[in-house]
Order: sequence, then structure tokens, then C-alpha cells
Amino acid sequence: MTSTSLAAGEQQHSSVLPMLIIGVLFFIFGFVTWLNGPLITFVKLAFNLNDVNAFLVPMAFYLSYFVLALPSSWVLRRTGMKKGMALGLFVMAIGAVLFGQFITMRIYYGGLFGLFTIGAGLSLLQTASNPYISILGPIDSAAQRIAFMGICNKVAGALAPYAFGALVLQGIDTFGEKVSAAPTAEAREALLTAFAAKVHMPYMVMAALLAALAVWVVRSALPEIKPAGANSEHEIGHTKGSIFSFPHLWLGVLCLFLYVGVEVMAGDAIGTYGQGLGLPLDATKHFTSYTLFAMLAGYVAGLALIPKVISQQSYLAVSAILGVAFTIGAYVTTGYTSVAFVAALGFANAMMWPAIFPLAIKGLGRHTEAGSALLIMGIVGGALVPQLFVHLKEHFNFQLVFMALMVPCYLYILYYGVAGHKVGQHPEH
Repeated sequence: MTSTSLAAGEQQHSSVLPMLIIGVLFFIFGFVTWLNGPLITFVKLAFNLNDVNAFLVPMAFYLSYFVLALPSSWVLRRTGMKKGMALGLFVMAIGAVLFGQFITMRIYYGGLFGLFTIGAGLSLLQTASNPYISILGPIDSAAQRIAFMGICNKVAGALAPYAFGALVLQGIDTFGEKVSAAPTAEAREALLTAFAAKVHMPYMVMAALLAALAVWVVRSALPEIKPAGANSEHEIGHTKGSIFSFPHLWLGVLCLFLYVGVEVMAGDAIGTYGQGLGLPLDATKHFTSYTLFAMLAGYVAGLALIPKVISQQSYLAVSAILGVAFTIGAYVTTGYTSVAFVAALGFANAMMWPAIFPLAIKGLGRHTEAGSALLIMGIVGGALVPQLFVHLKEHFNFQLVFMALMVPCYLYILYYGVAGHKVGQHPEH
């Protein structure tokens, strides 16, 4: 065995434990993040909201990434990645307590503040964990490692709607009728208050688990990695001064913005999409899980193919083409067939984040933390694209609006996979 292969084997072995620990964190990300889909249905009933106001749930959640990603990078410089991840978990625990308490009190905007706080903690976690896993090994195979994280994330995300449905949304189809049939306003309010209170215990338990996980991370053997040293600017054959000198990063920020927008549309908005087709609430409450099962299939395909069969940038381009095809399929069909095409977008979306993130931060060197924070800010696409959808569908056919929003996003993602990720980079020698 050569010294080179021995070193590679030692690096692979040393990265197993960190990958398992980060995998647990991504499981938590997924469970918390993909509760937003069923939460939209929940708040519509508990607070008697229209779609525009109910979709403030993902807006409050994803807006926090835009506001707090750069401050998160500053925090991480002081705390280091390990302590920063633990701090993020504690912030999420506080947000879970706030959400559970305010919703039980039927203070909707207080509940949104709780979701914003959960998103703040996730912003800190994502700003640390995504570059961490990207540079834990060779940057060219980062999509494969992030795909493993994605499987952890989406397994949790697929379970979340079922857990929430069993604990909170049981009998949702008849609840509206019970509220309408209430003999007095007081009786109606009592029903709504009891329904809203169903989230209290689950979110208190979630808060306790998040706090316990934070302690575990602090005490774990997770090593510190300095992004600037591990992701050298010389890897792309040249040195630059300012972060504005990396156009492939800025094009990547827009790409991630659009990607998260289409991901949230396919995952969180699929229930509202199904309701627009006249499908029953008891069925639509689980639709988010179908998208996530499709994403799991996409991750498995990505793990098998990248980088041995296809590069991460080529897979990104193929995924974007699939996104266009499935979106058009959803538009030209109706009923459960149309919903199936929307869920299939999960397969197309699966390997987009794992490919975009490492392509965008490649070679940033001392700018890696700031570049990662800018990319995390791009998650705000999950707040704005769905809001645009629910506003426009008030005036136009919702399937047409869905297609008109999704296809341009996928076409830009296709551009980034084919050419955008290379803009401004010198050829490697």
C-alpha cells in the first residue's frame, strides 16, 4: 500500500464519526423544516386563515435565514463550528417553546415569531454544517457526502407529516364541520382553542430533545475544521482578494435562492395544490411526505452515480431538465396524477443542494464562511416564491401559476449546472 492510499484511507476513516454526528443534525433539520407543510393546513383551521396568511408560516421560517445568515458567520468565527452548532440547537429549542406557547394561546403572530426563532437556530446550524461537510473530504465528491446528509434530512422530513398528522391533525376532515355547527361563538372559540392546544406538548418535547442534543454535540468528538485552510483559493489555480471577485459564488447564491423556492413549492405547497384540485384534507395532509419519499429516491441515485458515473455539475443539469418535464406534466394533468408529478419534483430536486453548495464555495479560501453565509441567505427563496404563488393564484389558474413560476427557476438552475458554476474561474493545471 502506498503512502498516498494509506493517507486517503486514514482520512476516510477519520471522517466517518463526524459524518454520523452531522447526519444526526441533518435528521433534526429535516424533521423541523418539513413540518411547515402540515403546519400550513393546521394554522388555516386553527386561526381561520386564507392561503396568503397561512403561507406566512414558511415565509417567517425561511426569512430568518436571510436576516441571520451573515450574523451567523460572525458568531461562528468566535465560537468555532462545533460550539456554533450547539448554540444553534439551543436557539431552536427556544423557538419551539415560543411557538408551542403562542399557538396554544392562539396568538398567531407570536407563533410566527417562534418559527422565525427556530429558523434562526437552523440558520446558524446550516451556516456551519454545510461547508463543514463539503470540506470534510475532497470538494469534487462533496455532493456525495451532502447526499448522505440529505437522506438523513429527508427520512426525517418524510416522517414529520405523519407524526404531526397523528398527534395534531387527526379527524381534520370533520373538524371544519364541527366548528361550523357550534351553537354559539363561545363554543366555536372553545373548539378552536382546544385544536390549537394540540401542538403544545409535541413542541415542548421537541424543545427538550433539541436542548439535549446541543449538550451532546458540545461533548462529542466532533473535530474543528478551519474552512479557509481546507478550501484553499489555490484549488482553482489563482488567488483573489475580495469576495466580489468570485462570480461563480454570486451566481450560485441566485441558483440556491431559486432552488429552495422550487423545493418548498414541491414540498410545503403540495397540500394546497392538492386542495386546489378538490382533494380531501385527510389525504392532502400527507402529500409533503410523498415529495420527500421521491427526494430520498433521488439521493440514492445521486449517491450511486456521483462522481463515478457523472459529475455533480452534470447531474445538476439533468435534474433541472427533469424539473421542467415534471412541472409541465403537472400542468397538463389533473387530480392525483397531477399531484404525483408535483411529488416527483422531489426526485428532480434531491441532488440540487448537494451540487450547488460545493460548486458555489469551491476555492473561496478565507472567504468560505462569508460565502457559505451568502448561500444560506439564498434560502429566503423558500419564503418568497411560495408567497408569490399564493398571491398570483388568487387571480389566475393555480396550475398555470405553478408552471409559470417553476419552469424559469429550473431553466436558471440548468444554466448554472452547465456554465454558471465556471464563470470567473481559471482552468485548473
